[in-house]
Amino acid sequence: MSAPGTPAGGRRLAGRVVLVTGAYGGYGRALAVDCARAGARLVLLGRNARKLERAADAVEQAGGEALLYPLDLEGATPDDYAELAARVGEGAGRLDALVHCAAHFPGLTPLEHSDPAAFARALHVGLTARWWLTQACLPLLRDSGAGRVVFAVDPGPRAFPAYWGGYGVAQRGLEALVETLAAEQPGLAVHALHLPPLRTPLRARAYAADEDRLARDPAGFTGPCLDLLAGGGEGA
Repeated sequence: MSAPGTPAGGRRLAGRVVLVTGAYGGYGRALAVDCARAGARLVLLGRNARKLERAADAVEQAGGEALLYPLDLEGATPDDYAELAARVGEGAGRLDALVHCAAHFPGLTPLEHSDPAAFARALHVGLTARWWLTQACLPLLRDSGAGRVVFAVDPGPRAFPAYWGGYGVAQRGLEALVETLAAEQPGLAVHALHLPPLRTPLRARAYAADEDRLARDPAGFTGPCLDLLAGGGEGA
């Protein structure tokens, strides 16, 4: 893994179109900015249009350009994802990489006492919706000739399984999804990106900020993902 503060590394993503979900979140925004610095054109996806605009401003300040696609992954249907893929194809002309950073985590709760709707929501946003979007984008990614799909995976629930609820189940399910998709799509590079503890709003729901000594700035850990998008590195 690259050390904190590792720069994006020249223009190694020049000419590539990268779709980032959760693009205004802690890691998604940092990654989008560094992808722009590396020369990529961005498609930014998230449910809050105003926050997407602020993320796009950061991308433009980094010398890049971004298409914005407001979409709530919780309520979107497979038809919505098919329309998204069609619009990306029309607006950007291609799609070379899809990076999944969006997630839903309501907080640590024992499974026995978890709200059924909250459990289902976290599982859907973290796993099912990620697959539906990937499925819709597969034709574009294959047409790229160097298509890549990266699933950001939180290793926390594997190391300490208790109380993560639907979010934790989704993280474990992503491992199986990555293995299955990689086996079925040999021409597509599919990776699980295991991130270290990062200082993000999601992590703050599980750990008090003043007691979380492990979390680091997301901007210092975009290097491993950039390596995957550029064609090197490992997801594990």
